[in-house]
Amino acid sequence: MPQSLVKNYLHITYSTKYREPLISLEIEGELHSYLAGICNDHECHPIKIGGYDDHVHIVCSLSRKIALMTLIEHLKASSSKWIKTKDHRLKNFYWQGGYYAVSVNPADLQRLIEYVQNQRAHHKKQTYQQEVLALLIKNEIPYDERYIWD
Repeated sequence: MPQSLVKNYLHITYSTKYREPLISLEIEGELHSYLAGICNDHECHPIKIGGYDDHVHIVCSLSRKIALMTLIEHLKASSSKWIKTKDHRLKNFYWQGGYYAVSVNPADLQRLIEYVQNQRAHHKKQTYQQEVLALLIKNEIPYDERYIWD
């Protein structure tokens, strides 16, 4: 086949350092738009971006031209620099060191979009830590809890 035809959907999530509740409603929409712009810059079509006070969820396609790790490095580094310029109280803003990312079956995409869209309601019942642990178990990702929280 002379063409490279690829469609990989991803679910990415990561939190603020120490899960500090630094993402206010006032900045949340602008942050999500900024993250979408970074995805677009790397030809990783953003499908849905959401989150809560201490984390973001990104549903996007992964371009065949970029490695997942490189995309996440760009998302975290660029948005961290950007958010520090938005308010003097955010001058020490950092993302956590790690991240969670899994591929998504196209048949499950709509359900994931709704899940990300309803983060505010979801987190009235469950913390980010509980959410991540549930995602790790659901997707059979081995982990050592001593090392996933920073």
